[in-house]
Amino acid sequence: GINAEYGLKMFDLNTHSETVVGSHNDAITCVEWNSEVNLAVTGSWDKQVKLWDARARECVHTSEHPDRVYTMGQVDEILVVGTGGRRVLVWDIRNMKQEAQRKESALKFMTRCIRCFPNKQGYVLSSCEGRVAVEYLDPSPAVQSKKYAFKCHRIKDEGIETIYPVNTIAFHQRYNTFATGGCDGFVNIWDSANKKRLCQLRKMPTSIASLCFNQDGTMLAIASSYTFELGDMEHPPDQIYIRNMTDIETRPKNM
Repeated sequence: GINAEYGLKMFDLNTHSETVVGSHNDAITCVEWNSEVNLAVTGSWDKQVKLWDARARECVHTSEHPDRVYTMGQVDEILVVGTGGRRVLVWDIRNMKQEAQRKESALKFMTRCIRCFPNKQGYVLSSCEGRVAVEYLDPSPAVQSKKYAFKCHRIKDEGIETIYPVNTIAFHQRYNTFATGGCDGFVNIWDSANKKRLCQLRKMPTSIASLCFNQDGTMLAIASSYTFELGDMEHPPDQIYIRNMTDIETRPKNM
């Protein structure tokens, strides 16, 4: 967990007790647990990514980044970090002395979310300007030619198009399809291999702040929470919905 004092906390579900693991020098924006090395990983506006031994409450490694850390995605040993300045750094979490790749986002506006494909072939990146990019890690020209970006989470009304930030991405672990959630209150499910939208779920009361599939992809947790994209204003209460998902909604068309 994260608190406002730049600290990382661990919550014990059995004893309902909290333990402070450590802290950054500015707000922590993302936290992950990496089972490959059994360490917690945090990213912060202080331009650092830290690895933590949660039981020992000890920081075991700190990596400096070129700008504020906004988001992280990971799968096994692969850690992909999105920072300010549209930078993307790819790390092997087993060797954090030097990044494996340093790239620039294919999208022109600020990065909101990065999530890695479960098959480890690449990652999906979203921006504050209603776009998503599908990127691949293999640097060969043949593989890089497959990358692409697309517009989404945009609503047209009487000839005027409103463009919404894409706040969150979640992968289906079996099918490599993924969900996106935006400030338009919608959740879309995408088949990246066939470049198709599989479905759109009913509109939620306010912005979609976070999404997460369960391990077999039969349920999707949806956090509906105003993200202050229009400033301080009256808004619906925060809610978490659990949506049962069917294969028709999440499975690629060619399977």
